[in-house]
Parts: sequence; structure tokens; C-alpha cells
Amino acid sequence: MTGQYVDPKAGRITFREYAEHWRQAQVHRITSQAHIEGMLRRHAYPTFGDRQISTILPSEVQAWVRLLGTSDKRAKRRALAPETISVIHSVVSAIMRSAVRDRKIIANPCEGTRLPSKDRKPVIPLTTEQVDHLRELMPPELQALVTFTAGTGMRQGEVFGLTVDRIDFLRREVRVDRQLLTRLGRRTEFGPPKTPASVRTIPLPQVVVDALAAHLAEHPAGEHGLVFTLARAPITRQAFGHVWRPVARAVGLEPGTGMHALRHYYASLLIRFGESVKTVQVRLGHASAAETLDTYSHLWPDSDDRTRAAVDSVLGRAAADRLTRTLDV
Repeated sequence: MTGQYVDPKAGRITFREYAEHWRQAQVHRITSQAHIEGMLRRHAYPTFGDRQISTILPSEVQAWVRLLGTSDKRAKRRALAPETISVIHSVVSAIMRSAVRDRKIIANPCEGTRLPSKDRKPVIPLTTEQVDHLRELMPPELQALVTFTAGTGMRQGEVFGLTVDRIDFLRREVRVDRQLLTRLGRRTEFGPPKTPASVRTIPLPQVVVDALAAHLAEHPAGEHGLVFTLARAPITRQAFGHVWRPVARAVGLEPGTGMHALRHYYASLLIRFGESVKTVQVRLGHASAAETLDTYSHLWPDSDDRTRAAVDSVLGRAAADRLTRTLDV
């Protein structure tokens, strides 16, 4: 009578089966598709995959979230970061909301879940010595990649997708209008950049131009004119991770530090030498200045002294005038 009835038989479908139908129906970016598939396969399916979707309780979702944030040496499981848990939970919750709309279940068991609080740590840029050490330890065919990324701040996919025709050696600039995406099955293809704001032209410092010229002389461009390759093949995120992680460990970087650290290094150099928020935003391809400030505001020169000087220049002068009048009296 109320239109709220849900056939109990509809919820007998397993979570994995329904989630796969949901995943195939979504209009996601290629990188998001691979990311979502990996999160479900590694973190959701082991717990809920074979369960009938109608039998999953809110208390079980809460227990699962707690499990994701707990380390277990015997199971060789590391605790996930609060940000990662939040993303995984949001994907599962989206699947459950879809199941509610499809009348598979009555309510979303993910509603009301208490998630771990996010502890956003400020970005601590690499030192120039660390960047040099990373370059030295990388395979010869990827050494220039470190210099290029540190000198342009481009994202990983943008660097992997760099082709010779996007580089203007005469004007010393590089055009960013696409990236190399890794599909499921480790297949690569060109795709649009992360956001419309990511389409940009970046000036190339001479040290980067020299590194690119030397690199191309030693390692000619590969398939489709790709500047950086591994064994003459396009670089996938997985393949690069196998190369990067041992090198990052040897340099002494914290576990989990990825190639994005070179992007942070580039941003820190721009800020150190007085570039404005707007310039840093454009160079990095951020969608807004707010995104730039949220990430790097702590790196701009400290304004404490300017604050003191501003207040002293007004209140201090007033106090000095009062003191002068008192002495005159």
C-alpha cells in the first residue's frame, strides 16, 4: 500500500554479483574503473563477496570498517589509512544505495557507519639531495624521468604519456593535454587529463631540457613517440611501482611515498622562490586556488613577523604617543 515493499527473494543475489553489475554500468574514468575494481577485489569481496546482499547488517559493516583499520601480522595485513577506508566505504555504500533503488534491499546498511577520523598530514617536500639520490638509483632509462618530473610537477600519468611532439625545445615548454592510462589487464592507452584545468603549458627549465635531450639521444622515443618507457614498452603504474619502491626505500623515504613526492618538490620550489598561489595552481593543473592552498599553504613564507609588524605599526605607535603625553604631563 505504501510502495515500500521489497521482495525478499530479490536480495538473494550475492554482493559480488550485484557489485559487478553495478560496476559495469557506471560511467567512470578509466583510472577510476581500475581503482574501484581493485578496492572491491582486495578489501570488500573477501568479507562480503559471497554473502547475499540482503543479509549484510549495519553492525557487520561497522566491524568490517574496524578490520580495515587494524593491522594483523599473522595475516600479513597492514592497517589502511583513514582516507583510504573512507573511499572504500563510499564505494560499497554507493553499491548498497543502488541496490535500494533497484528494490533488492530495504535499506543501505552502510548508513550511520562511524569512520575513523582523517588525520591529514602536511606535505613535507623532498630535499634536493633526496631527488638527486633517487635519480642516481633509478635505471638509466628512467633517470631523466626523475629530473623531468621534479622540474615540471606533472602527474604520473601525464609523465608516462609524454610524447616528443608535446615538447617544444625551441620555446622550452611542454604541452599537457593527455595522460597514459592503465586499464584492467595492464593495458595502456591515451586518455584525457584529470580535469579540464589539467590542460596547460609548462615552461621547461634548462636543466630539464638538457636532461631530455641527453635521454632521447641515449634512449630514442618508443611506441607512439613516448619519451619514457620500460624495456621499450609503455610504462604501467604497476610496473613502475616495482621499480620505484625499492629505490624509495634505499633513499630512506617513508613507506607509501610515491612519485607524487616529486610533484610536491616542484611546488615547494615555486613557493620558495616567491611564485603566487595562482601561478602554482596553473603550473600544477589544480582546479582551483583553494585546492592549492589546502595542500601547500603551510609552505608559503611564515607571516608571523608581518603580523607582528602590522599590529605594532598601529597599536605600538598609539602606545608610544600615550607614553609621550604622560611624560609631558
